[in-house]
Amino acid sequence: MKRRKLSELNVIDDFMMNALATNEELREPFFRRILSVLLDIDIGKIDVRAQSILQGLDTDLRGVRLDVEITEKVAEDNQTRLSDPKDILQDGDETSDGQIANIYDIEPHLRKNLDFPKHNRYYQAKIDSRYVKSGLDDFEKLHNLYVITITNFDIFGEGLFEYTVRNQLIECPDVEYNDGLIFKYFNTKGKAGGNESIKNMLRFIENSTSENAVDEATREISEYVDKVKRSSETEETYMTMGDKMDYIKQEGIQEGIQEGIREGIAIGEQHTISNIKEAAIEAGILEEFEKIMLEYNKMNQ
Repeated sequence: MKRRKLSELNVIDDFMMNALATNEELREPFFRRILSVLLDIDIGKIDVRAQSILQGLDTDLRGVRLDVEITEKVAEDNQTRLSDPKDILQDGDETSDGQIANIYDIEPHLRKNLDFPKHNRYYQAKIDSRYVKSGLDDFEKLHNLYVITITNFDIFGEGLFEYTVRNQLIECPDVEYNDGLIFKYFNTKGKAGGNESIKNMLRFIENSTSENAVDEATREISEYVDKVKRSSETEETYMTMGDKMDYIKQEGIQEGIQEGIREGIAIGEQHTISNIKEAAIEAGILEEFEKIMLEYNKMNQ
């Protein structure tokens, strides 16, 4: 498969998503806009953390990779949350100053062979474990967590642009069960559901061209994407990673992956490993890549 030019990448592509997440100037307004449209809520001050790996609790337990993790805190000068999500846990509104109120994990996926419900169940548990401090006895202060999956295919086959999953009482469906956990699945190929703003945003995320910047939100996002693509730093990183990806594809051997990982880490870019993984998938050697990453994680624990 011929490697695409940087100008041809879309927001849903892993490299572009992480390039935006690591841009100090644009990451906060970019992801605030994305979240406000997809979740149809007001988003307050956020901190954006680019791709990171959460280790397992022991060397034989796997970790998880977060594409983009976003935290939103309550206002420091009062007891109210900066955003007002609809139908989400309300008991957590009155938290202490600086308390994290919402966590958003955004995961774009182009791979179809994945058990998404169980995959996201595991991610949710790992994320929660990071933020629950020892001795917590007031669970009303526990953050709300949104695990947001964006795909260019329909996971559930019902033709919808968005699917929402929450825990509930099976025997008493009318009884509210607010645990602050929501799974959102967005399908860029949907045919029904979702408001017009969500549809426009998903179309742009999948195909990030000026033709798909059709409203205020997508035009704003398009400007951020174009600015990142014009960045010399982004271009240099993409070209450097392209050389490594081509090497891995051509060699297709364990030594090639190891060298790519070592050089990627030396560059100091958090999203380089992701692109090496993408190359490994295209070359049909994903299993070898995962074995090497497991060894690398163990050595660095």
